Amino acid sequence: MPYLLNLVYLLALLAAAPYLLWKALRAGKYRQGWAAKLAGRVPSRRAGNWPCFWLHAVSVGEVNLLPRLIEDLQRRLPEAECVVSTTTRTGMELAQKKYPNLTVFYCPLDFSWAVGAAMRRIRPDVLVLVELELWPNLIRAARRWGARVAVVNGRLSEASFRSYRRIRPLVASVLRQIDLVAVQDETYAQRFRRLGAPADRVHVTGSMKYDGAQTDRDNATTQQLRHLAGLGDDDIVFLAGSTQEPEERLALDVWRQLSAEWPRLRLILVPRHPERFEAVARMLDASGVPWERRTTLADRPGSTDTLGATAGLPSSASKTGKTKGDSPIFASAAPSQKSGQSPVGEDARGTRARVLLVDAIGELGAWWGTARVAFVGGSLGSRGGQNMIEPAAYGAAVCFGPNTRNFRDVVASMLAHEAAVVVEDGHALGRFVRRMLEHPEQSDRLGRHARAFVLSQQGATARTGQLLVRLCGEVS
Repeated sequence: MPYLLNLVYLLALLAAAPYLLWKALRAGKYRQGWAAKLAGRVPSRRAGNWPCFWLHAVSVGEVNLLPRLIEDLQRRLPEAECVVSTTTRTGMELAQKKYPNLTVFYCPLDFSWAVGAAMRRIRPDVLVLVELELWPNLIRAARRWGARVAVVNGRLSEASFRSYRRIRPLVASVLRQIDLVAVQDETYAQRFRRLGAPADRVHVTGSMKYDGAQTDRDNATTQQLRHLAGLGDDDIVFLAGSTQEPEERLALDVWRQLSAEWPRLRLILVPRHPERFEAVARMLDASGVPWERRTTLADRPGSTDTLGATAGLPSSASKTGKTKGDSPIFASAAPSQKSGQSPVGEDARGTRARVLLVDAIGELGAWWGTARVAFVGGSLGSRGGQNMIEPAAYGAAVCFGPNTRNFRDVVASMLAHEAAVVVEDGHALGRFVRRMLEHPEQSDRLGRHARAFVLSQQGATARTGQLLVRLCGEVS
């Protein structure tokens, strides 16, 4: 079986080579990590008898799930070592930023020789696959090394379930080699069992995405970003995050329609993929509106940028000891700020730019804490949506488009709790933002519902950590 898989992978890699080369030349993707991916030349872990957790997170979304889990594992098992692998360039950049003191590397492709070499270098006790990464050779190599294998924060969409069911014998043979399947809800648990996962190894732990969400707008990282952007207490931030084309243009159109009536309305755009930063910058240039880049903010007089490796990792400590989500969040942002008053296009630094492009990786989680109105991107196109839990946790008035298949369960729960609104297109987005500005009490109510919902879902990380430490103790 490993040799047949190797042949299939080689043929697939050869077929994809022209596309990979084109993307490498055009967008700078797929240029790094090939020694690790093809030969398993990952960093060698230093010798020692302490336990090791190898946590594999495919890309940015999965990497963002890990901080609390790593903290939980190290609290329960202080002598344990955690190493992190990822697949994408953006995932690697974020992991290196988030975990400067941990070993971080590209995960080898599922060739038997590559995963075998990586196992010999890492020597893990537990291989932890975040969400769902059923790579047969990787899992088999872990078992041959003597490591336990776990899937955490597992989810299995209806579409994926139907696809896997067509090759159920192969999937079942892989699932039987997994010692723990910790899933987000009972629906996913049933799908894993029906595909062949042993029932006694499947546990419903909840979604770790809720635990990773910061709920305190006064956290140090968000406050520093507010200062860098020159955001005042009476500024109203409309933030469009994790966006894809044409969502940045739609958000800009909404802001332009409303900016004259609300001179304190600020627009923050955070594209999902860094290779699109320049395309969005060109779109903003063509629009004629004053705008600035996140990466130039530290160059402004009187500004400092000391986020460093903590970017995107808001501190849980509040500067004030209070949480704004416990009271109306935006009491100062009322319709009285409409036109007719003196225009206030300048902020405390004297710049007139009211539009900001965040061209930095890993900061979106903290930027959401500045938003009164939040649009979660990837939902008006074909991508299937992005994480809407983070802005909800801050108590923002959250909206997203209709295409949210990647977060179908989260969306259903949020809508049931009146914690978010679906906007069908750019016109509906404009109507939603206007309504939130004209009726701040509705914005406050939506935000309170959103924050309360997230708080009610937390606790999955602790349950998952407990199961992983128990699994580590079973390694002979």
